[in-house]
Amino acid sequence: MRQIIPSRNTVLALAAAAAVCAIALAVGAPLANVALAAAVAVGLGVAWVAVDMWRTLDAWRRHPLHTVRALPDALALGVPRALQLTLVNDGPLAWGVDLFDEVDARLDFEGLPQHLQLPAGKKLELRYTVTPRQRGPVELGATQLRLRSRGGSFELLRTIGTGQRLHVYPNFAAVARYAWLAGDRRLAQIGIKTYPKRGMGTDFKQLSDYKVGDPIRHIDWKATLRHQRPIVREFQDERDQCVIFLLDCGRRMRADEGVASVDGSHFDQALNALMLLSYVALKEGDEVGALTFGNAPGQQRRFAPRKGGATLNALMARLYDIEPSATHSDYLMAAQDLLRAQHKRALVIVLTNFRDEDAAELTPALKLLRTRHLVLVASLRERVLRELSTQAITQDRHAIEVAGAHLFSQARSDAFQRVVGHDALSVDVEPAQLAVSLVNRYHAVKRAGLL
Repeated sequence: MRQIIPSRNTVLALAAAAAVCAIALAVGAPLANVALAAAVAVGLGVAWVAVDMWRTLDAWRRHPLHTVRALPDALALGVPRALQLTLVNDGPLAWGVDLFDEVDARLDFEGLPQHLQLPAGKKLELRYTVTPRQRGPVELGATQLRLRSRGGSFELLRTIGTGQRLHVYPNFAAVARYAWLAGDRRLAQIGIKTYPKRGMGTDFKQLSDYKVGDPIRHIDWKATLRHQRPIVREFQDERDQCVIFLLDCGRRMRADEGVASVDGSHFDQALNALMLLSYVALKEGDEVGALTFGNAPGQQRRFAPRKGGATLNALMARLYDIEPSATHSDYLMAAQDLLRAQHKRALVIVLTNFRDEDAAELTPALKLLRTRHLVLVASLRERVLRELSTQAITQDRHAIEVAGAHLFSQARSDAFQRVVGHDALSVDVEPAQLAVSLVNRYHAVKRAGLL
């Protein structure tokens, strides 16, 4: 794209010339003389602009500027990230430039546009910060330049470079923090319950020297005789088990309290919890899979259970750009799809946003799933209900809001209890508490050997 616009200096010069002509006419100068002087001035100005334009366009044609972007592999939702753009001038002339990089509308940005002087034969490294507001692919377009002409009479607008695509993934901060705290044995700081592993579980792990407090029944007498010192068998939680997420992507999961945060919307926080528990389960040697339901037609996602270090990245690559749609979630059909796809017994975690009117549909779905699998229902509860029910009553309407919030919460809680029955695993929590609750429930399942 090429576009030429008058510079600020040219506009000021024309305004000054017009003012001089007006003043000359006002003080009685002959119109013919003023017109002649104006024509001469305009002619000289046009000649100067023509020469300036030829020099500028020739300089650009011989040695155009170009850009090089240094981009990260991916961005994380709500996490600011500095992007680097290098503007290169291979020519013998310096340029005055105003630069703007075309940023996707789903990215907040700081540090643009930038005004700079680019010396001859040099390159400048520019940085600006973007903060993703939505998961999924985002586009960085071409780079827009406004170049000052050699004589300063006009500005040349050019678009250089090509567009590039980046992927915005859920925020891995919860996973990173868990890994760090687990290494330092400080998981209690984020509410994760920990239990001694020695002697727990039924899978044999290794032989080790006897320590005070070890169960006598775990002594390996053959190894003890061979090494001439007490040797015990250590056990670990069962491995090679399966965790499958049944992720609701219907209209219930579109709930959003409109408060911008690093964790994003309710659905974003559900994905954060899914990631954290997937990481924990994979570290325990289990398989992790996922199946979505309630999507728009043709948008359902499946991820076959697998384990290994690369599974978490593969799972996120499959789910990172999914968004809840305005469709009805069919729980029974989702249960049937899962039973057809998964024959091995698994811990099935249903991530949804339960309402009391869903009880009639969710109850038969859970009954069907429990014929083969261990089922955990994880329901998201809106934070605004707690805030409304605990607000100070200073006006008449506040009393109505508090009563309505309590009534709605109680009806929802009663319906949830009727659906899950005496199941102590299922949870109904606010989105911010979901990740920790799921990890604790997973550890409880492993510790009790329910799978």
